[in-house]
Amino acid sequence: MHFRQWKRRDFITLLGGVLLAGGGLLTTTSFAQGIGRWIISTPMPSSRTEVAVAEVGGKIYVVGGFGGERELEIYDSAADRWSRGAPIPRALHHAAAVGLKDKLYVVGGFVEGWTPTDEVHEYDPTRDRWQRLAALPTPRGALAAAVLGGKIHAMGGIGWRGRNTPAHEVYDPAANQWTALAYVPTARDHLAAAALDGHLYAVGGRIDGNYSRNLTSNEAYDPRNRSLGAARAVAHGAQRHRGGGT
Repeated sequence: MHFRQWKRRDFITLLGGVLLAGGGLLTTTSFAQGIGRWIISTPMPSSRTEVAVAEVGGKIYVVGGFGGERELEIYDSAADRWSRGAPIPRALHHAAAVGLKDKLYVVGGFVEGWTPTDEVHEYDPTRDRWQRLAALPTPRGALAAAVLGGKIHAMGGIGWRGRNTPAHEVYDPAANQWTALAYVPTARDHLAAAALDGHLYAVGGRIDGNYSRNLTSNEAYDPRNRSLGAARAVAHGAQRHRGGGT
């Protein structure tokens, strides 16, 4: 098994170009002070929270929700219009979603209340059909996912007994196979992830779902470096906590 390196960096700036969904949709091309503007778009057909959202083929896909929703709602920004696709096979919340090669992938989440799941679902818009894929090795919800190098990385989250997992696993769609990689240095949930310039970033989050233990953590993963020792070393670095939360 190969392990690669994470690096810890201080998170000191707001990240722009965000997309928010939940009761309505807001979009912007810039989030710097005095630059750009917000536009109120057509609201989602259903009101829900703790959804999974991703872009596929120029449209925005919203799935799942805290109230047990299975609806798949699709937003066409060019027409400012919503439509619905086939519902996801199982109701879930706190899942992660990504778009890759014109398909939607929904990874992990909680089912039947707060049971972490290992389920991975793929939606094909051209066929309006879902299928189950190889199971996530570490069942978890409130995780983060991002695409790097044509593969899906799943990071962190809450596993069994409500405790955080540092698991970092990557999915290869061509092989329908998951592989374990270097642990995320700071095990946490409700984090966000993004890929940029060949690196993977895990930003923010909280400890064991505790609203009073929110984090400023920002850790970068370099897939070219296979040193496990370096990854373990940074895991002992300082981390900052901030009270409050949502």
